[in-house]
Amino acid sequence: MAKIKKVTSKILCDTIVEGMQENKANDIVVLDLRKIPNTVTDFFVISSGESSTQIDGITSSVLRHTRSEIQERPWHVEGKGTSEWVLLDFVSVVAHVFYKDARHHFDIEDLWSDAIRTDIPNLN
Repeated sequence: MAKIKKVTSKILCDTIVEGMQENKANDIVVLDLRKIPNTVTDFFVISSGESSTQIDGITSSVLRHTRSEIQERPWHVEGKGTSEWVLLDFVSVVAHVFYKDARHHFDIEDLWSDAIRTDIPNLN
């Protein structure tokens, strides 16, 4: 009988980052919200793309990678039609894929400045 491995929010977060990196997402930031009282998720993963095509590609890469590596699918997806801000809600981790100008406008990193921030180096 195969042993089922529990997918923690940290494993999910790392897998989302890998999926983003596969499609050369820019300026990936992980915000660890676990020590902030009354938050509804453990992590935000935020990234940017240079075009709507790249944003769609990053989103597809994250969906494909989380499904194939850890058999996880988002509970909810928003914004795929506009490709300026796609939100992938995995409940314990929320991934944000922004068009670069929209990211600066919403400035989630500043809104959640009390979170533990990890900047992921660009691969490109």
